[in-house]
Amino acid sequence: MELRQLHHFVAVAEEGHFSRAAQRVNIVQSALSTSIRLLEAELGAALFVRSTRHVQLTRAGQVFLEKARVAIEAVREAREAVEAAQGLKRGTLSIGTVQTLPAFLDLPSLLLRFHTRYPGIEVRLVQGGSSSLLDGIRDNRLDIAFLPMCEPPNGIATEMIACEALVLVCAPGHPLAGCKDVALDRLKGEAFVDFARDWGTRRLVDRAFLDARIERQIAFEVTDLETLLQLVRSGLGVALLPEPVAEANRSTLGIASLAEPEICWELVVAYSQRDGTDSAARVLLELLNPAEALHAAESLD
Repeated sequence: MELRQLHHFVAVAEEGHFSRAAQRVNIVQSALSTSIRLLEAELGAALFVRSTRHVQLTRAGQVFLEKARVAIEAVREAREAVEAAQGLKRGTLSIGTVQTLPAFLDLPSLLLRFHTRYPGIEVRLVQGGSSSLLDGIRDNRLDIAFLPMCEPPNGIATEMIACEALVLVCAPGHPLAGCKDVALDRLKGEAFVDFARDWGTRRLVDRAFLDARIERQIAFEVTDLETLLQLVRSGLGVALLPEPVAEANRSTLGIASLAEPEICWELVVAYSQRDGTDSAARVLLELLNPAEALHAAESLD
């Protein structure tokens, strides 16, 4: 059980609605639903009665809500005590990200809240592929990194932020545009536009086709999302992308859903398992939670 899950649970309980709660905690709705389902599975009890319009707490959920609020407040007080003892007045926080991050996390807003609260901490931000970001963590050039990942390599710890299904994107006039439940073997003859081999999304797609024993033709390898989208729009190939990225470009792309089993794309925050996260990095992660964002704003009054 993670502190972030408690924040997610409290948000849903107080909002009575998953979509409003997802906006409140600054994650996509599917990631919030996954977080709640994992929490219920760990507790062995349903916390909510779900309907099409709203959600209500079960008896177990009512009991857990009281305890969750106490736990969140205790952690906040403990963090403040440590901050008071150590101070976060000077230092550097190095962050790595992949280019598709804006579809899943409002990083500029998060960094603004952090900078407002800790103006003496210098924040450094770099973009790159998954392999280069992981190397940065291993070499202590990066404190944390936001990236897609299938399985964390040795020495790297991760915390999931979002979980989305991959969908097929193509030119609007493509025969598969608008189709549902497209099997991977229907893509055998398609030319693909994909990212470089060290990118997390590329590795995920490669693994899916390898497991299905299906060969695919990769016509273009790129290192940025916009070039990939332009090539797909031009009809030069198809691609597999996380659904929120595809939906954000629906006006200029054709989209098709894949048949089960879906290919799940997970966005995680990664850091060194050996060293853990330093105080500045940990505070940044805690600011992902709504209670921390509110506390940061109150500190400005």
